[in-house]
Amino acid sequence: MIAGFSASLLLILVVVLLVSGAVNGLAGFGFALVGTMALATVIEPATAVVLMIIPILSANATLVSELSVPELQRCGRRFWPLMLAALVGTIIGMAVIDRLPGAPVRVGLGLITLAFVGSRGSTLPLPSLGGVDSGIDRGATGVMLVVGGVSGLLFGATNVGVQLVAYLRSFDLSHGLFVSVVAMVFLGINAVRVAAAGALGLYPSAAVVALSVAAVVPSVLGVAIGRRLRRRVDSRHRAIAVLGLLTIIGVRLILGGLGIA
Repeated sequence: MIAGFSASLLLILVVVLLVSGAVNGLAGFGFALVGTMALATVIEPATAVVLMIIPILSANATLVSELSVPELQRCGRRFWPLMLAALVGTIIGMAVIDRLPGAPVRVGLGLITLAFVGSRGSTLPLPSLGGVDSGIDRGATGVMLVVGGVSGLLFGATNVGVQLVAYLRSFDLSHGLFVSVVAMVFLGINAVRVAAAGALGLYPSAAVVALSVAAVVPSVLGVAIGRRLRRRVDSRHRAIAVLGLLTIIGVRLILGGLGIA
């Protein structure tokens, strides 16, 4: 047993990571969101965020393996502004993670999650553009920089990356390619986050680091289960399952932030 963590907490962690991994393998997203928010109900939110960094890295590394080398190169050339801006925003978000007020953040995350569910990932909310996305070139470098920077800031502080998922959903990608591209983006970001978390002193103890490393096993296993399910579950039922789970999480976050539950 890892020092400082009870057997019941370790069991909860394993179950959460298995379910989160299965969701990610099935839909291509949701690992960080489901895992972080579920763990935040039993441990400090800031600890939940850093605890999930290494498992997120492993889960996305597993999915990126589905891309061929030419596909990786093509996607890298296409989405490099998004990845660069998201990386910078993520590091800034990690630097301010301990200064964020818990309750308002939970409410905000809940609203973002429900907005994503409402859009079904088919459109990208762009409040700064008046919510009108017709005529906007979503593949333009400027748009990628703005979306990447804002999304990275939120992801670095909270592990919530549904904004990036929604943005990538707006492109005409097959489901398999979409899953792998999302994984590629988050893989690059989280590879840097591991080092940044250590440099910024975000890990509260060596035990948390050890637990984060050990959490790779159930994370990868969960993703493998989800990948197998993806071949057997049609897109409609896949969407119902994933969006239903995100709806529950979004409502729970809002109620928790308002002190109702």
